[in-house]
Amino acid sequence: MPGKRGRRGSPGRRSRTARAELSFSVSHMERLLREGHYVQRLSSSAPVYPVAVIQYRTARVLELAGHEAQNSGRRRLTPELVDVAARSNALLSDFFTTSTISQVAPAQHQLPNDAWVPGPRRAGGRGRGLQAPGPLTDRPPHSPGGPGLPAALGTVIASQ
Repeated sequence: MPGKRGRRGSPGRRSRTARAELSFSVSHMERLLREGHYVQRLSSSAPVYPVAVIQYRTARVLELAGHEAQNSGRRRLTPELVDVAARSNALLSDFFTTSTISQVAPAQHQLPNDAWVPGPRRAGGRGRGLQAPGPLTDRPPHSPGGPGLPAALGTVIASQ
């Protein structure tokens, strides 16, 4: 039928999050800004920038925590690794001076790097047995602009 279009052919509505190529919700940020009474008037494009900044900072902290995990021979990111990564970076440590990351265990309760950890369970109820932690090999290659750099911030960072 000539009057009907498929999903791909119709222009449709795209969210501001999709248009800015972000993962974090722009509408949620707008709601928080409005309910917090931070400004009297708020344009519809104003929450895009803070969302892009938060997404970029989150990606940067997780990237550094991944490097910390790889250096210490761990396979999973823990709150302790995120805390170490955030505080060891000179630029990020200023952001986290007054923050507390919960569930950071003291050093004496940590497992040694060569400790055996149980593997994932199968549907049949039996475990796979014990599995030794190995290096992180399935990480995406590092991009020059940083991982997860949103399109909304790409032009801002490139112009600096």
